[in-house]
Amino acid sequence: MPHPEYIRIEAWAACREHCLAEAVLAMVECFTDVSGVRPTAVDRVRLAEASDDDLLASLLDEIIFRLEEYGQVPVDVEADEADGGLDVRLAVTGLADVEITGAVPTAVVWNEMRIGPGPYGWSCEVTVDA
Repeated sequence: MPHPEYIRIEAWAACREHCLAEAVLAMVECFTDVSGVRPTAVDRVRLAEASDDDLLASLLDEIIFRLEEYGQVPVDVEADEADGGLDVRLAVTGLADVEITGAVPTAVVWNEMRIGPGPYGWSCEVTVDA
């Protein structure tokens, strides 16, 4: 990215729900190494029906909120469609229990956000401010 405080995330998967989960894991990998880390809790999040872009932004905003407010970082994510919205299971651990390797994201940037189906499944691109 032209500005060092921005991180560009790309993710892909066979379906929309898995692509959204992969986007969360890609964002986490930008600032920490969670490989080999075991979760200490499991939380569930329900996102209301919205456009695919809104679901992507809302999910990443939720992760940033949990980082800032509760010091939680997801180590595993599962997402399933629910009435046009999204049911998300987050296996989390404390931010203090992982090695920080980069700047922690603080906001989702709406410019040039994209998520959608393609010939080989779903993909997304989004920028986060760190």
